[in-house]
Amino acid sequence: MTVVIHHNPDCGTSRNVLAAIEAAGYAPTVIDYLRTGWTRPQLLGLFAAAGLTPRTALRETKSPAEELGLLEPGVDDERLLDAMVAHPVLVNRPIVCTPKGVRLCRPSEKVLDLLERMPTGPFFKEDGSPMIDAAGLRVVRSPQ
Repeated sequence: MTVVIHHNPDCGTSRNVLAAIEAAGYAPTVIDYLRTGWTRPQLLGLFAAAGLTPRTALRETKSPAEELGLLEPGVDDERLLDAMVAHPVLVNRPIVCTPKGVRLCRPSEKVLDLLERMPTGPFFKEDGSPMIDAAGLRVVRSPQ
């Protein structure tokens, strides 16, 4: 199974998703989008496949979104896309593509829905919280 991750190595969630993919036995294609950038057609395709809009894919914190005026009401998709192409960090991450679909994997557990096999358990995220238990089952968190 082909797995592609649009990855930011400085992001803990992105690192957790990549680690889960690799722990499940996949050798993903890793795209460091901060280095390669985005194209408008690429973003439109990923967003359509993941059921996202430029607004729902916008990284609002730890990005220049506020400085660029992108959080103001009435900012249209065209302006958001232009800004995302100019400033790749504005796209929330990680975005993972497999034959099972495309998804923005926040929280990181969402990647498990895209994999045919799970990581061997137990599997923990960087912060020590479990994603897969010792029996190899997905850990379900209660809403807070």
